[in-house]
Amino acid sequence: MFSFPTLSSLDWSFQPPPGSPEHPPSIRLRALTTAEIFWGLLFGSVGLGFFTYGKKQKAVVPLVCGLALIVLPYLVSNVVWLVAAGVALAVAPYFVKI
Repeated sequence: MFSFPTLSSLDWSFQPPPGSPEHPPSIRLRALTTAEIFWGLLFGSVGLGFFTYGKKQKAVVPLVCGLALIVLPYLVSNVVWLVAAGVALAVAPYFVKI
């Protein structure tokens, strides 16, 4: 038979307010800048093209560089390093032949 909970069965423990030192820290997501979104979209698109080309032609270097370009914006948060690594990975298939 169903019964409603009584006041004595409810949990009345103290919960500290968010942001107080007693409150457990939560994962904070940082906001993306316009530059990060733009460069991430650009390098992700180039990476998709390299990945598709490498898969169809069975070429290892474009395949790996494309996969790295797709994943790169998720791993690098500094715009300068994102652009530097993205340009290096984008030109690598033209200079590295395996």
